[in-house]
Amino acid sequence: MSTAILTGSPVPGSSIEGDLRSLGFDVLTASDAGDAEALLAAVPGDQRVAVVDARFVGHEHALRLGLTDPRFPLAAIPGALTAQPAARRALTRAMARENSASGGTLLAVESLADRVVAALDADGADVHHPELGSLVAQVPVDPQTRNEARQAVAALDDEAVRLKSAVKARDGFFTTYFISPYSRYIARWCARRGLTPNQVTTASLITALIAAGCAATGTRGGFVAAGVLLIASFVLDCVDGQLARYSLQYSTLGAWLDATFDRAKEYAYYAGLALGAARGGDDVWALALGAMVLQTCRHVVDFSFNEANHDATANTSPTAALSDKLDSVGWTVWVRRMIVLPIGERWAMIAVLTAATTPRITFYALLVGCAFAATYTTAGRVLRSLTRKARRTDRAAQALADLADSGPLTEALVRFLPGRPRPTALLSAAVGAVLVTLAAWMWGPSWWVVLMAGAYVLLSAEAVAHPLKGALDWLVPPLFRAAEYGTILILAARADVDGALPAAFGLVAAVAYHHYDTVYRIRGDAGAPPAWLVRTVGGQEGRTLLVAVLAALLTASQFTVALTVLAVAVAVVGLVESIRFWVSAHKGGAPAVHDEGEPA
Repeated sequence: MSTAILTGSPVPGSSIEGDLRSLGFDVLTASDAGDAEALLAAVPGDQRVAVVDARFVGHEHALRLGLTDPRFPLAAIPGALTAQPAARRALTRAMARENSASGGTLLAVESLADRVVAALDADGADVHHPELGSLVAQVPVDPQTRNEARQAVAALDDEAVRLKSAVKARDGFFTTYFISPYSRYIARWCARRGLTPNQVTTASLITALIAAGCAATGTRGGFVAAGVLLIASFVLDCVDGQLARYSLQYSTLGAWLDATFDRAKEYAYYAGLALGAARGGDDVWALALGAMVLQTCRHVVDFSFNEANHDATANTSPTAALSDKLDSVGWTVWVRRMIVLPIGERWAMIAVLTAATTPRITFYALLVGCAFAATYTTAGRVLRSLTRKARRTDRAAQALADLADSGPLTEALVRFLPGRPRPTALLSAAVGAVLVTLAAWMWGPSWWVVLMAGAYVLLSAEAVAHPLKGALDWLVPPLFRAAEYGTILILAARADVDGALPAAFGLVAAVAYHHYDTVYRIRGDAGAPPAWLVRTVGGQEGRTLLVAVLAALLTASQFTVALTVLAVAVAVVGLVESIRFWVSAHKGGAPAVHDEGEPA
Protein backbone atom coordinates (compact mmCIF):
# COMPACT_ATOMS: atom_id res chain seq x y z
CA MET A 1 0.00 0.00 0.00
CA SER A 2 1.15 3.57 -0.71
CA THR A 3 0.29 6.58 1.42
CA ALA A 4 -0.41 10.15 0.30
CA ILE A 5 -0.34 13.05 2.75
CA LEU A 6 -2.56 15.95 1.73
CA THR A 7 -1.28 19.32 2.94
CA GLY A 8 -2.83 22.77 2.91
CA SER A 9 -6.39 23.97 3.09
CA PRO A 10 -8.99 21.65 1.49
CA VAL A 11 -10.82 23.02 -1.55
CA PRO A 12 -14.57 22.36 -1.88
CA GLY A 13 -15.36 20.21 -4.91
CA SER A 14 -11.75 19.08 -5.39
CA SER A 15 -11.26 15.60 -6.83
CA ILE A 16 -7.70 15.23 -5.57
CA GLU A 17 -8.50 12.75 -2.79
CA GLY A 18 -10.51 10.53 -5.13
CA ASP A 19 -7.77 10.69 -7.78
CA LEU A 20 -5.14 9.64 -5.27
CA ARG A 21 -7.25 6.72 -4.04
CA SER A 22 -7.82 5.57 -7.64
CA LEU A 23 -4.04 5.48 -8.04
CA GLY A 24 -3.72 3.15 -5.05
CA PHE A 25 -2.89 5.63 -2.29
CA ASP A 26 -4.26 5.61 1.22
CA VAL A 27 -4.94 9.32 1.88
CA LEU A 28 -4.10 11.13 5.12
CA THR A 29 -4.71 14.84 5.78
CA ALA A 30 -2.21 17.11 7.56
CA SER A 31 -3.42 20.24 9.35
CA ASP A 32 -0.03 21.97 9.18
CA ALA A 33 3.63 21.34 8.37
CA GLY A 34 4.32 19.83 11.78
CA ASP A 35 1.43 17.41 11.36
CA ALA A 36 2.72 16.49 7.88
CA GLU A 37 6.12 15.66 9.34
CA ALA A 38 4.52 13.53 12.06
CA LEU A 39 2.37 11.64 9.53
CA LEU A 40 5.41 11.07 7.34
CA ALA A 41 7.31 9.55 10.26
CA ALA A 42 4.38 7.24 11.01
CA VAL A 43 4.27 5.76 7.49
CA PRO A 44 6.12 2.39 7.43
CA GLY A 45 9.56 2.66 5.90
CA ASP A 46 8.89 0.00 3.24
CA GLN A 47 6.01 1.97 1.69
CA ARG A 48 5.93 4.59 -1.02
CA VAL A 49 4.83 7.96 0.36
CA ALA A 50 3.60 11.08 -1.42
CA VAL A 51 3.13 14.67 -0.26
CA VAL A 52 0.42 16.47 -2.24
CA ASP A 53 -0.97 19.98 -1.97
CA ALA A 54 -4.73 19.84 -1.37
CA ARG A 55 -5.17 22.73 -3.84
CA PHE A 56 -3.71 20.67 -6.72
CA VAL A 57 -5.61 20.88 -10.00
CA GLY A 58 -4.56 18.68 -12.88
CA HIS A 59 -5.09 15.56 -14.91
CA GLU A 60 -5.10 12.22 -13.17
CA HIS A 61 -2.48 10.99 -15.62
CA ALA A 62 -0.18 13.83 -14.53
CA LEU A 63 -0.48 12.51 -10.97
CA ARG A 64 0.12 8.98 -12.24
CA LEU A 65 3.32 10.03 -14.02
CA GLY A 66 4.55 12.02 -11.05
CA LEU A 67 3.65 9.66 -8.21
CA THR A 68 3.53 6.03 -9.39
CA ASP A 69 6.47 5.44 -11.75
CA PRO A 70 8.54 2.68 -10.05
CA ARG A 71 11.79 3.59 -11.82
CA PHE A 72 12.58 6.68 -9.79
CA PRO A 73 13.21 6.84 -6.02
CA LEU A 74 12.20 10.53 -5.97
CA ALA A 75 9.81 12.20 -8.39
CA ALA A 76 7.78 15.39 -8.44
CA ILE A 77 5.34 17.48 -10.42
CA PRO A 78 4.00 20.93 -9.40
CA GLY A 79 2.20 20.48 -6.09
CA ALA A 80 3.15 16.83 -5.52
CA LEU A 81 6.17 14.69 -4.82
CA THR A 82 6.79 11.05 -4.00
CA ALA A 83 9.53 8.98 -2.43
CA GLN A 84 10.11 5.27 -2.53
CA PRO A 85 11.68 3.51 0.48
CA ALA A 86 15.22 4.08 -0.81
CA ALA A 87 14.68 7.85 -0.74
CA ARG A 88 12.66 8.17 2.46
CA ARG A 89 15.62 9.44 4.48
CA ALA A 90 16.24 12.30 2.04
CA LEU A 91 12.56 13.24 2.10
CA THR A 92 12.40 13.12 5.89
CA ARG A 93 15.41 15.44 6.22
CA ALA A 94 14.01 17.93 3.71
CA MET A 95 10.57 17.86 5.37
CA ALA A 96 12.07 18.47 8.83
CA ARG A 97 14.09 21.40 7.54
CA GLU A 98 11.07 23.00 5.87
CA ASN A 99 8.93 22.40 8.94
CA SER A 100 11.52 24.13 11.09
CA ALA A 101 11.82 27.03 8.65
CA SER A 102 8.04 27.59 8.58
CA GLY A 103 7.64 27.27 12.32
CA GLY A 104 5.33 24.30 11.88
CA THR A 105 2.63 26.22 10.00
CA LEU A 106 1.57 26.13 6.36
CA LEU A 107 1.84 29.35 4.40
CA ALA A 108 -1.24 30.54 2.57
CA VAL A 109 0.45 30.89 -0.80
CA GLU A 110 3.45 28.58 -0.85
CA SER A 111 3.07 24.86 -1.38
CA LEU A 112 4.79 22.63 1.19
CA ALA A 113 5.30 19.95 -1.47
CA ASP A 114 7.03 22.40 -3.81
CA ARG A 115 9.17 23.78 -1.00
CA VAL A 116 10.31 20.28 -0.05
CA VAL A 117 11.16 19.56 -3.71
CA ALA A 118 13.24 22.75 -3.82
CA ALA A 119 15.03 21.63 -0.65
CA LEU A 120 15.73 18.20 -2.17
CA ASP A 121 17.09 19.79 -5.34
CA ALA A 122 19.29 22.05 -3.21
CA ASP A 123 20.62 18.98 -1.39
CA GLY A 124 21.63 17.45 -4.72
CA ALA A 125 19.01 14.70 -4.54
CA ASP A 126 18.13 13.15 -7.89
CA VAL A 127 14.49 14.19 -8.22
CA HIS A 128 12.81 13.04 -11.41
CA HIS A 129 10.57 15.63 -13.06
CA PRO A 130 8.49 13.84 -15.72
CA GLU A 131 7.66 15.55 -18.99
CA LEU A 132 3.96 16.39 -18.77
CA GLY A 133 3.56 17.89 -22.22
CA SER A 134 0.01 19.19 -22.57
CA LEU A 135 -1.13 17.68 -19.26
CA VAL A 136 -2.13 20.14 -16.54
CA ALA A 137 -0.54 20.12 -13.05
CA GLN A 138 -0.92 23.33 -11.03
CA VAL A 139 -1.45 24.69 -7.52
CA PRO A 140 -3.77 27.71 -8.06
CA VAL A 141 -3.60 30.38 -5.38
CA ASP A 142 -6.86 32.20 -6.15
CA PRO A 143 -10.35 31.35 -7.44
CA GLN A 144 -9.77 32.79 -10.92
CA THR A 145 -6.59 30.81 -11.49
CA ARG A 146 -8.32 27.70 -10.17
CA ASN A 147 -11.23 28.16 -12.55
CA GLU A 148 -8.85 28.60 -15.50
CA ALA A 149 -6.91 25.47 -14.52
CA ARG A 150 -10.11 23.43 -14.24
CA GLN A 151 -11.17 24.62 -17.69
CA ALA A 152 -7.78 23.57 -19.07
CA VAL A 153 -8.22 20.12 -17.50
CA ALA A 154 -11.69 19.75 -19.01
CA ALA A 155 -10.46 20.85 -22.45
CA LEU A 156 -7.89 18.05 -22.75
CA ASP A 157 -8.61 14.32 -22.81
CA ASP A 158 -5.85 12.86 -20.66
CA GLU A 159 -6.80 9.32 -21.71
CA ALA A 160 -5.91 10.22 -25.30
CA VAL A 161 -2.58 11.59 -24.07
CA ARG A 162 -2.02 8.45 -22.02
CA LEU A 163 -2.69 6.23 -25.02
CA LYS A 164 -0.39 8.26 -27.24
CA SER A 165 2.42 8.21 -24.68
CA ALA A 166 2.11 4.42 -24.41
CA VAL A 167 3.71 4.16 -27.85
CA LYS A 168 7.50 4.31 -27.99
CA ALA A 169 8.64 7.76 -29.09
CA ARG A 170 11.21 6.38 -31.56
CA ASP A 171 10.29 3.25 -33.46
CA GLY A 172 10.60 1.63 -36.86
CA PHE A 173 8.38 2.36 -39.87
CA PHE A 174 6.54 -0.96 -39.80
CA THR A 175 5.86 -0.78 -36.07
CA THR A 176 4.79 2.88 -36.19
CA TYR A 177 2.35 2.56 -39.10
CA PHE A 178 1.24 -1.08 -39.08
CA ILE A 179 1.26 -2.14 -35.42
CA SER A 180 1.04 0.77 -32.97
CA PRO A 181 -2.18 2.32 -34.37
CA TYR A 182 -4.14 -0.61 -32.88
CA SER A 183 -1.77 -2.34 -30.45
CA ARG A 184 -2.10 0.56 -27.98
CA TYR A 185 -5.81 -0.27 -27.64
CA ILE A 186 -4.93 -3.90 -26.97
CA ALA A 187 -2.57 -2.62 -24.25
CA ARG A 188 -5.40 -0.61 -22.69
CA TRP A 189 -7.69 -3.64 -22.87
CA CYS A 190 -5.05 -5.67 -21.03
CA ALA A 191 -4.61 -2.96 -18.40
CA ARG A 192 -8.33 -2.79 -17.66
CA ARG A 193 -8.38 -6.54 -17.09
CA GLY A 194 -5.46 -6.52 -14.72
CA LEU A 195 -2.97 -8.22 -17.03
CA THR A 196 0.70 -7.44 -16.47
CA PRO A 197 3.41 -6.75 -19.07
CA ASN A 198 5.20 -9.94 -18.00
CA GLN A 199 2.11 -12.00 -18.77
CA VAL A 200 1.87 -10.43 -22.24
CA THR A 201 5.60 -11.01 -22.78
CA THR A 202 5.12 -14.68 -21.92
CA ALA A 203 2.15 -14.91 -24.30
CA SER A 204 4.33 -13.44 -27.05
CA LEU A 205 6.99 -16.08 -26.40
CA ILE A 206 4.48 -18.93 -26.46
CA THR A 207 2.99 -17.62 -29.71
CA ALA A 208 6.43 -17.44 -31.34
CA LEU A 209 7.29 -20.97 -30.18
CA ILE A 210 4.04 -22.25 -31.71
CA ALA A 211 4.99 -20.39 -34.90
CA ALA A 212 8.37 -22.15 -34.86
CA GLY A 213 6.58 -25.46 -34.40
CA CYS A 214 4.35 -24.73 -37.39
CA ALA A 215 7.41 -23.88 -39.50
CA ALA A 216 9.03 -27.15 -38.41
CA THR A 217 6.23 -29.14 -40.06
CA GLY A 218 7.73 -28.31 -43.45
CA THR A 219 4.30 -27.98 -45.10
CA ARG A 220 2.97 -24.96 -46.99
CA GLY A 221 0.10 -24.68 -44.55
CA GLY A 222 2.57 -24.81 -41.67
CA PHE A 223 4.69 -22.06 -43.22
CA VAL A 224 1.65 -19.82 -43.74
CA ALA A 225 0.49 -20.38 -40.17
CA ALA A 226 4.03 -19.71 -38.93
CA GLY A 227 4.16 -16.35 -40.73
CA VAL A 228 0.80 -15.28 -39.32
CA LEU A 229 1.70 -16.36 -35.79
CA LEU A 230 5.08 -14.63 -35.98
CA ILE A 231 3.33 -11.32 -36.73
CA ALA A 232 0.89 -12.01 -33.89
CA SER A 233 3.84 -12.61 -31.58
CA PHE A 234 5.36 -9.30 -32.64
CA VAL A 235 2.08 -7.49 -31.97
CA LEU A 236 2.12 -8.90 -28.43
CA ASP A 237 5.78 -7.92 -28.16
CA CYS A 238 4.76 -4.32 -28.85
CA VAL A 239 1.79 -4.57 -26.50
CA ASP A 240 3.89 -5.55 -23.48
CA GLY A 241 5.98 -2.39 -23.70
CA GLN A 242 2.94 -0.23 -24.40
CA LEU A 243 1.15 -1.78 -21.44
CA ALA A 244 4.16 -1.02 -19.24
CA ARG A 245 4.14 2.61 -20.37
CA TYR A 246 0.33 2.93 -20.20
CA SER A 247 0.08 1.61 -16.65
CA LEU A 248 3.66 2.44 -15.51
CA GLN A 249 4.31 -1.20 -14.67
CA TYR A 250 8.06 -1.18 -15.06
CA SER A 251 10.28 -3.76 -13.41
CA THR A 252 13.80 -5.13 -13.57
CA LEU A 253 12.47 -8.63 -14.17
CA GLY A 254 10.14 -7.40 -16.91
CA ALA A 255 12.92 -5.65 -18.81
CA TRP A 256 15.03 -8.83 -18.67
CA LEU A 257 12.15 -11.04 -19.81
CA ASP A 258 11.28 -8.71 -22.69
CA ALA A 259 14.87 -8.54 -23.93
CA THR A 260 15.80 -12.22 -23.56
CA PHE A 261 12.50 -13.51 -24.91
CA ASP A 262 12.98 -11.45 -28.09
CA ARG A 263 16.19 -13.32 -28.79
CA ALA A 264 14.70 -16.68 -27.80
CA LYS A 265 11.73 -16.14 -30.12
CA GLU A 266 13.79 -15.17 -33.13
CA TYR A 267 16.39 -17.88 -32.79
CA ALA A 268 13.80 -20.57 -32.02
CA TYR A 269 12.02 -19.53 -35.21
CA TYR A 270 15.27 -19.91 -37.18
CA ALA A 271 15.55 -23.45 -35.81
CA GLY A 272 11.93 -24.16 -36.76
CA LEU A 273 12.57 -23.02 -40.33
CA ALA A 274 15.68 -25.20 -40.55
CA LEU A 275 13.77 -28.24 -39.26
CA GLY A 276 10.94 -27.58 -41.73
CA ALA A 277 13.39 -27.29 -44.60
CA ALA A 278 15.04 -30.55 -43.56
CA ARG A 279 11.67 -32.30 -43.77
CA GLY A 280 11.52 -31.17 -47.38
CA GLY A 281 15.03 -32.42 -48.10
CA ASP A 282 16.83 -29.08 -47.93
CA ASP A 283 19.61 -28.60 -45.35
CA VAL A 284 19.73 -24.91 -44.35
CA TRP A 285 21.19 -25.28 -40.87
CA ALA A 286 24.36 -23.45 -41.93
CA LEU A 287 22.23 -20.53 -43.11
CA ALA A 288 20.20 -20.54 -39.90
CA LEU A 289 23.35 -20.55 -37.78
CA GLY A 290 24.90 -17.86 -40.00
CA ALA A 291 21.83 -15.66 -39.52
CA MET A 292 22.03 -16.08 -35.74
CA VAL A 293 25.77 -15.30 -35.71
CA LEU A 294 25.32 -12.20 -37.87
CA GLN A 295 22.39 -10.89 -35.86
CA THR A 296 24.17 -11.43 -32.53
CA CYS A 297 27.34 -9.73 -33.77
CA ARG A 298 25.24 -6.78 -34.96
CA HIS A 299 23.79 -6.39 -31.50
CA VAL A 300 27.21 -6.61 -29.85
CA VAL A 301 28.40 -3.78 -32.12
CA ASP A 302 25.45 -1.70 -30.93
CA PHE A 303 25.96 -2.53 -27.27
CA SER A 304 29.73 -2.00 -27.31
CA PHE A 305 29.54 1.32 -29.13
CA ASN A 306 26.87 2.64 -26.79
CA GLU A 307 28.72 1.54 -23.66
CA ALA A 308 31.98 3.05 -24.90
CA ASN A 309 30.47 6.44 -25.63
CA HIS A 310 27.37 7.12 -23.56
CA ASP A 311 29.29 8.76 -20.69
CA ALA A 312 32.38 9.93 -22.59
CA THR A 313 33.41 13.55 -22.08
CA ALA A 314 33.94 16.02 -24.96
CA ASN A 315 31.74 13.62 -26.92
CA THR A 316 31.31 15.56 -30.18
CA SER A 317 31.63 14.48 -33.79
CA PRO A 318 30.91 16.12 -37.17
CA THR A 319 29.61 12.74 -38.35
CA ALA A 320 27.07 12.70 -35.51
CA ALA A 321 26.11 16.29 -36.36
CA LEU A 322 25.49 15.26 -39.98
CA SER A 323 23.37 12.34 -38.78
CA ASP A 324 21.27 14.68 -36.64
CA LYS A 325 20.85 17.00 -39.63
CA LEU A 326 19.62 14.13 -41.80
CA ASP A 327 17.14 13.18 -39.09
CA SER A 328 15.67 16.67 -39.31
CA VAL A 329 14.40 15.90 -42.82
CA GLY A 330 11.20 13.87 -42.59
CA TRP A 331 11.65 11.18 -45.23
CA THR A 332 15.30 10.51 -44.43
CA VAL A 333 14.37 9.58 -40.85
CA TRP A 334 12.22 6.67 -42.02
CA VAL A 335 14.67 5.54 -44.70
CA ARG A 336 17.53 5.48 -42.17
CA ARG A 337 15.41 3.56 -39.69
CA MET A 338 14.28 1.00 -42.26
CA ILE A 339 17.65 0.19 -43.83
CA VAL A 340 19.07 -0.94 -40.49
CA LEU A 341 16.38 -3.65 -40.53
CA PRO A 342 15.03 -3.18 -36.99
CA ILE A 343 13.01 -5.91 -35.33
CA GLY A 344 9.66 -4.88 -36.84
CA GLU A 345 10.88 -4.78 -40.43
CA ARG A 346 12.97 -7.90 -39.89
CA TRP A 347 10.15 -9.98 -38.46
CA ALA A 348 7.70 -8.74 -41.10
CA MET A 349 10.12 -9.76 -43.85
CA ILE A 350 10.70 -13.18 -42.26
CA ALA A 351 6.95 -13.75 -41.81
CA VAL A 352 6.03 -12.81 -45.39
CA LEU A 353 8.86 -14.80 -46.95
CA THR A 354 8.08 -17.83 -44.78
CA ALA A 355 4.47 -17.85 -45.93
CA ALA A 356 5.20 -17.13 -49.60
CA THR A 357 8.56 -18.77 -50.37
CA THR A 358 10.95 -21.35 -48.92
CA PRO A 359 13.17 -21.36 -45.82
CA ARG A 360 16.26 -21.12 -48.00
CA ILE A 361 15.02 -17.95 -49.72
CA THR A 362 13.98 -16.56 -46.33
CA PHE A 363 17.47 -17.07 -44.91
CA TYR A 364 19.18 -15.68 -48.02
CA ALA A 365 17.10 -12.50 -47.78
CA LEU A 366 17.72 -12.27 -44.05
CA LEU A 367 21.48 -12.68 -44.43
CA VAL A 368 21.71 -10.10 -47.21
CA GLY A 369 19.53 -7.60 -45.35
CA CYS A 370 21.33 -8.03 -42.03
CA ALA A 371 24.76 -7.89 -43.71
CA PHE A 372 23.90 -4.60 -45.40
CA ALA A 373 22.45 -3.20 -42.17
CA ALA A 374 25.51 -4.30 -40.19
CA THR A 375 27.87 -2.72 -42.73
CA TYR A 376 25.90 0.53 -42.74
CA THR A 377 25.66 0.91 -38.96
CA THR A 378 29.21 -0.24 -38.24
CA ALA A 379 30.71 2.07 -40.88
CA GLY A 380 28.78 5.01 -39.46
CA ARG A 381 29.96 4.27 -35.94
CA VAL A 382 33.56 3.85 -37.06
CA LEU A 383 33.38 7.27 -38.74
CA ARG A 384 31.88 8.80 -35.60
CA SER A 385 34.60 7.28 -33.46
CA LEU A 386 37.43 8.45 -35.72
CA THR A 387 36.10 12.02 -35.89
CA ARG A 388 34.99 12.20 -32.27
CA LYS A 389 37.13 14.00 -29.72
CA ALA A 390 36.11 12.00 -26.67
CA ARG A 391 37.76 10.84 -23.47
CA ARG A 392 36.48 7.41 -22.45
CA THR A 393 35.83 6.79 -18.79
CA ASP A 394 37.03 3.94 -16.60
CA ARG A 395 33.42 2.75 -16.40
CA ALA A 396 33.24 2.46 -20.19
CA ALA A 397 36.54 0.56 -20.30
CA GLN A 398 35.27 -1.84 -17.64
CA ALA A 399 32.01 -2.38 -19.54
CA LEU A 400 33.97 -3.28 -22.69
CA ALA A 401 36.17 -5.63 -20.66
CA ASP A 402 33.06 -7.33 -19.30
CA LEU A 403 31.59 -7.61 -22.80
CA ALA A 404 34.84 -9.19 -24.00
CA ASP A 405 34.03 -12.23 -21.82
CA SER A 406 37.65 -13.17 -21.18
CA GLY A 407 38.15 -16.42 -19.29
CA PRO A 408 40.83 -18.05 -17.11
CA LEU A 409 43.33 -18.49 -19.96
CA THR A 410 43.38 -14.76 -20.61
CA GLU A 411 43.52 -14.02 -16.88
CA ALA A 412 46.63 -16.19 -16.57
CA LEU A 413 48.36 -14.81 -19.66
CA VAL A 414 47.73 -11.15 -18.82
CA ARG A 415 50.02 -11.54 -15.79
CA PHE A 416 52.90 -12.21 -18.17
CA LEU A 417 52.20 -9.23 -20.42
CA PRO A 418 53.75 -6.32 -18.54
CA GLY A 419 54.58 -2.93 -19.96
CA ARG A 420 52.86 0.34 -20.69
CA PRO A 421 49.47 0.41 -22.44
CA ARG A 422 49.78 -0.02 -26.20
CA PRO A 423 47.21 1.03 -28.85
CA THR A 424 47.15 -2.49 -30.29
CA ALA A 425 43.97 -3.94 -28.80
CA LEU A 426 41.93 -3.71 -32.01
CA LEU A 427 44.78 -5.00 -34.17
CA SER A 428 45.40 -7.98 -31.89
CA ALA A 429 41.69 -8.88 -31.75
CA ALA A 430 41.29 -8.53 -35.53
CA VAL A 431 44.40 -10.57 -36.38
CA GLY A 432 43.42 -13.28 -33.92
CA ALA A 433 39.87 -13.48 -35.28
CA VAL A 434 41.08 -13.72 -38.88
CA LEU A 435 43.68 -16.36 -38.03
CA VAL A 436 41.34 -18.77 -36.27
CA THR A 437 38.36 -18.44 -38.63
CA LEU A 438 40.50 -18.56 -41.78
CA ALA A 439 42.33 -21.63 -40.49
CA ALA A 440 39.01 -23.35 -39.78
CA TRP A 441 37.85 -22.48 -43.29
CA MET A 442 41.04 -23.70 -44.97
CA TRP A 443 41.87 -26.84 -43.00
CA GLY A 444 38.64 -27.83 -41.22
CA PRO A 445 39.01 -30.04 -38.14
CA SER A 446 42.81 -30.32 -37.79
CA TRP A 447 45.68 -29.60 -35.44
CA TRP A 448 46.60 -26.60 -37.60
CA VAL A 449 43.36 -25.00 -36.42
CA VAL A 450 44.30 -25.86 -32.84
CA LEU A 451 47.61 -24.06 -33.38
CA MET A 452 45.85 -20.98 -34.75
CA ALA A 453 43.34 -21.15 -31.88
CA GLY A 454 46.30 -21.09 -29.49
CA ALA A 455 47.60 -17.99 -31.25
CA TYR A 456 44.11 -16.50 -30.96
CA VAL A 457 44.19 -17.06 -27.18
CA LEU A 458 47.52 -15.20 -26.95
CA LEU A 459 46.28 -12.32 -29.10
CA SER A 460 43.03 -12.12 -27.13
CA ALA A 461 45.01 -11.73 -23.94
CA GLU A 462 47.15 -9.00 -25.50
CA ALA A 463 44.00 -7.19 -26.67
CA VAL A 464 42.53 -6.90 -23.17
CA ALA A 465 45.76 -6.58 -21.20
CA HIS A 466 45.16 -2.83 -20.81
CA PRO A 467 41.99 -0.70 -20.49
CA LEU A 468 39.98 -0.48 -23.72
CA LYS A 469 39.93 3.30 -24.12
CA GLY A 470 41.03 3.64 -27.74
CA ALA A 471 38.79 5.29 -30.32
CA LEU A 472 37.89 1.94 -31.92
CA ASP A 473 38.40 -0.41 -28.98
CA TRP A 474 34.62 -0.92 -28.80
CA LEU A 475 35.11 -3.22 -31.82
CA VAL A 476 37.06 -5.73 -29.70
CA PRO A 477 34.00 -7.53 -28.18
CA PRO A 478 32.26 -7.90 -31.60
CA LEU A 479 35.46 -9.32 -33.08
CA PHE A 480 35.65 -11.86 -30.24
CA ARG A 481 32.02 -12.84 -30.88
CA ALA A 482 32.65 -13.24 -34.61
CA ALA A 483 35.76 -15.35 -33.97
CA GLU A 484 34.12 -17.71 -31.48
CA TYR A 485 30.77 -18.13 -33.27
CA GLY A 486 32.41 -18.25 -36.72
CA THR A 487 34.86 -20.95 -35.67
CA ILE A 488 32.07 -23.11 -34.26
CA LEU A 489 29.99 -22.64 -37.42
CA ILE A 490 32.82 -23.44 -39.84
CA LEU A 491 34.15 -26.46 -37.96
CA ALA A 492 30.64 -27.92 -37.64
CA ALA A 493 30.03 -27.39 -41.35
CA ARG A 494 33.39 -28.93 -42.27
CA ALA A 495 32.64 -31.97 -40.07
CA ASP A 496 30.14 -32.89 -42.80
CA VAL A 497 28.01 -35.20 -40.68
CA ASP A 498 24.32 -35.11 -39.85
CA GLY A 499 23.63 -33.34 -36.59
CA ALA A 500 26.84 -31.30 -36.37
CA LEU A 501 25.29 -28.02 -37.49
CA PRO A 502 22.17 -28.35 -35.28
CA ALA A 503 24.48 -29.10 -32.34
CA ALA A 504 26.58 -26.04 -33.21
CA PHE A 505 23.37 -23.99 -33.45
CA GLY A 506 22.51 -25.05 -29.90
CA LEU A 507 25.99 -24.22 -28.61
CA VAL A 508 26.05 -20.76 -30.19
CA ALA A 509 22.53 -20.10 -28.87
CA ALA A 510 23.61 -21.03 -25.33
CA VAL A 511 26.75 -18.89 -25.49
CA ALA A 512 24.85 -16.00 -27.07
CA TYR A 513 22.38 -16.10 -24.20
CA HIS A 514 25.28 -15.73 -21.77
CA HIS A 515 26.55 -12.75 -23.76
CA TYR A 516 23.13 -11.07 -23.93
CA ASP A 517 22.70 -11.63 -20.21
CA THR A 518 25.99 -9.79 -19.66
CA VAL A 519 24.69 -6.87 -21.71
CA TYR A 520 21.44 -6.61 -19.77
CA ARG A 521 23.23 -6.72 -16.43
CA ILE A 522 25.51 -3.87 -17.53
CA ARG A 523 22.53 -1.89 -18.81
CA GLY A 524 20.83 -2.28 -15.46
CA ASP A 525 23.96 -1.12 -13.60
CA ALA A 526 24.21 -4.55 -12.00
CA GLY A 527 27.74 -5.23 -13.21
CA ALA A 528 28.99 -8.25 -15.13
CA PRO A 529 28.06 -11.86 -14.33
CA PRO A 530 30.05 -13.33 -11.43
CA ALA A 531 33.64 -14.32 -12.17
CA TRP A 532 32.94 -17.95 -11.26
CA LEU A 533 30.36 -18.18 -14.04
CA VAL A 534 32.73 -16.79 -16.68
CA ARG A 535 35.46 -19.18 -15.51
CA THR A 536 33.08 -22.14 -15.44
CA VAL A 537 31.95 -21.65 -19.04
CA GLY A 538 35.56 -21.04 -20.10
CA GLY A 539 35.53 -17.51 -21.44
CA GLN A 540 35.35 -16.82 -25.16
CA GLU A 541 38.99 -17.74 -25.85
CA GLY A 542 38.77 -20.95 -23.81
CA ARG A 543 35.64 -22.15 -25.62
CA THR A 544 37.16 -21.36 -29.01
CA LEU A 545 40.29 -23.37 -28.20
CA LEU A 546 38.24 -26.22 -26.72
CA VAL A 547 36.04 -26.53 -29.84
CA ALA A 548 39.15 -26.55 -32.06
CA VAL A 549 40.74 -29.31 -29.93
CA LEU A 550 37.55 -31.40 -29.91
CA ALA A 551 37.22 -31.08 -33.70
CA ALA A 552 40.81 -32.26 -34.22
CA LEU A 553 40.76 -35.00 -31.60
CA LEU A 554 37.38 -36.66 -32.21
CA THR A 555 35.63 -38.27 -35.12
CA ALA A 556 32.87 -36.29 -36.82
CA SER A 557 30.14 -38.19 -34.95
CA GLN A 558 31.94 -37.84 -31.63
CA PHE A 559 32.46 -34.12 -32.32
CA THR A 560 28.71 -33.73 -32.76
CA VAL A 561 28.06 -35.38 -29.41
CA ALA A 562 30.72 -33.20 -27.77
CA LEU A 563 29.13 -30.02 -29.16
CA THR A 564 25.75 -31.14 -27.84
CA VAL A 565 27.11 -31.87 -24.37
CA LEU A 566 28.95 -28.53 -24.30
CA ALA A 567 25.80 -26.69 -25.42
CA VAL A 568 23.71 -28.30 -22.66
CA ALA A 569 26.35 -27.56 -20.02
CA VAL A 570 26.71 -23.88 -20.96
CA ALA A 571 22.94 -23.47 -21.23
CA VAL A 572 22.19 -25.05 -17.85
CA VAL A 573 24.89 -23.16 -15.93
CA GLY A 574 24.13 -19.87 -17.63
CA LEU A 575 20.34 -20.11 -17.34
CA VAL A 576 20.33 -21.19 -13.71
CA GLU A 577 22.60 -18.33 -12.64
CA SER A 578 20.78 -15.80 -14.81
CA ILE A 579 17.35 -16.75 -13.50
CA ARG A 580 18.64 -16.73 -9.92
CA PHE A 581 20.13 -13.27 -10.37
CA TRP A 582 17.16 -11.58 -12.04
CA VAL A 583 14.54 -13.09 -9.76
CA SER A 584 16.53 -12.14 -6.65
CA ALA A 585 17.09 -8.62 -8.05
CA HIS A 586 13.35 -8.28 -8.61
CA LYS A 587 12.46 -9.54 -5.13
CA GLY A 588 15.22 -7.50 -3.54
CA GLY A 589 13.71 -4.24 -4.71
CA ALA A 590 16.28 -3.41 -7.37
CA PRO A 591 15.50 -0.16 -9.20
CA ALA A 592 12.89 -0.81 -11.88
CA VAL A 593 14.11 -0.36 -15.41
CA HIS A 594 12.51 -0.40 -18.81
CA ASP A 595 14.18 -1.57 -22.00
CA GLU A 596 13.11 0.40 -25.05
CA GLY A 597 14.00 -2.42 -27.38
CA GLU A 598 16.93 -3.35 -29.51
CA PRO A 599 18.86 -0.46 -31.05
CA ALA A 600 18.93 -1.95 -34.52
